[in-house]
Amino acid sequence: MRTRTLGSLTVPAEGLGCMGMSEFYGTADQAEAERTIQRALDLGVTFLDTADMYGPFTNEQLVGKAIAGRRDEVQLATKFGNERTPDGGRVGINGKPEYVHQACDASLRRLGVDVIDLYYQHRVDTTVPIEDTWGALRELVEAGKIRHAGISEAAPETIRRAHAVQPVTAVQSEYSLWTRDPEDDGVLATCAELGIGFVAYSPIGRGFLSGQIRSLDDLDPNDFRRHNPRFQGEAFEQNLRLVDRVREIADEKGVTASQLALAWVMAQSDVPGNPPVVPIPGTKRVRYLEENAAAADLELTAEDLRRLDEAAPPGAAVGDRYPDMSTVHR
Repeated sequence: MRTRTLGSLTVPAEGLGCMGMSEFYGTADQAEAERTIQRALDLGVTFLDTADMYGPFTNEQLVGKAIAGRRDEVQLATKFGNERTPDGGRVGINGKPEYVHQACDASLRRLGVDVIDLYYQHRVDTTVPIEDTWGALRELVEAGKIRHAGISEAAPETIRRAHAVQPVTAVQSEYSLWTRDPEDDGVLATCAELGIGFVAYSPIGRGFLSGQIRSLDDLDPNDFRRHNPRFQGEAFEQNLRLVDRVREIADEKGVTASQLALAWVMAQSDVPGNPPVVPIPGTKRVRYLEENAAAADLELTAEDLRRLDEAAPPGAAVGDRYPDMSTVHR
């Protein structure tokens, strides 16, 4: 597996998002999830992404159990800031310094590790100066509890202010062929300017770009995508046309649509003016993990990239990314 450098942290060119193993994407199978994580390590997909809110709390426990005995192989990332209760209730976004310390200690316990490689602020708390939140992250680095700090779904000015307090190693935001916002809103350019890496979550468009979701009947009844505006009504139908254009190119290359979508994200690292870009596709099954990992070996030609840009230009997807967009890009 090729590598990329996020700030001063070296990771594989593709990571693994673990969220869906515990919540949001329908029924979970913990045994299969553990096998998937362990198979990822075998394949060199050692950059694992979790968060305290996933489950809530149970996803960190799952990841910790799966990597027990193999901790040294892993670049372990988790997050704080989306505060939840054990019964799944949502408290809100919390960036208070004392909470940062409490959340980190709790994550270390659940993961069963002494240090977190990359600790993200999951969402920006607009009621707390970003300098205060990042002062707490700097204290965690100095205490040896985390090695690097990151931020998710933050606007360029917020990234700059955080970076002035404690170096930002990575910015994580949604990025894919149907979510190209970081190109237009200045986030990619800001990361490149400041020497920050970029981590792309949902690089297969929450599975939509795989081409396997043709109606809401293809999703579990408790799958959160049923409430996503991009999966609703006319937006769904228009977005299917985008997916079909991508799948046509994939068929010509003899690869899956998911692999093509992932290869496109990885290729953005080579675009002049961009930072290193690392996708973290999520899956809870070994077979999809293996399919996704193979995308790291897929080379796209300039013509491939031109056709994909034509098939899925910025702004082509219809509908908001979340039912409530108020907590992103702050």
